[in-house]
Amino acid sequence: MVRIANGAVPSPNIWNSPEVYEVENRAVGPEGAVETAMRAVRAWDGAHVLDVGCGAGFHLPPMAAEAARVVGVEPHAGLAARAAARCAHLGNVSVRTGTAQALPVPDASVDVAVARWAYFFGPGCEPGLRELARVMRRGGAAFVVDLDGSRGAFGRWFRRSVPSYSPEAVERFWSRQGWQRRELDLRMSFSSRADLEAVLRIEFTPEVARAAAEETEGLEIPYPNVLRWRRF
Repeated sequence: MVRIANGAVPSPNIWNSPEVYEVENRAVGPEGAVETAMRAVRAWDGAHVLDVGCGAGFHLPPMAAEAARVVGVEPHAGLAARAAARCAHLGNVSVRTGTAQALPVPDASVDVAVARWAYFFGPGCEPGLRELARVMRRGGAAFVVDLDGSRGAFGRWFRRSVPSYSPEAVERFWSRQGWQRRELDLRMSFSSRADLEAVLRIEFTPEVARAAAEETEGLEIPYPNVLRWRRF
């Protein structure tokens, strides 16, 4: 049985289907759009970077190309092992098993922290945000990149799959926490319908995934996101 860090919140898409989630990661574009938006707030050249919920490490090598040091933290030991293998040739990357609410890094040791597609539920994330405040250096910035559930067909499909999700409650939560936001108009572009439909199946309930596939023509899906950030 794969070891899971205590207190981890399950992430069914990547935990159950890491190969399909890899397809999804490759599909998200335009390439570099998220990084450009983050750089406008705080660049990571020569910085110490923390990737919270790094999964199989898809985003670690690009960050490591410019950062002084990158630490990936992932609660799923199997995915953490994949991330470590992916970055084995890089001398400035380490991967640790842990959770957002108990980050295995020292106080005031991080210049830039990034969590992608991990915090969309808002309320309940307070322990993880307190941990960010502990590990961030003065002058640093933390980023959360996530689905904007209030916009577009993708947001509508998500709300149907998770009826308890409230975009309004999420916005109130982040506003109370003092984070800023910027909308990102991303998209997913696939090389085949099989890949597109496989990604829909890991993101939504079976009924919603079937409806989304019927509603989608071609090989591209608009993917509305929001970039949230806080300076420290």
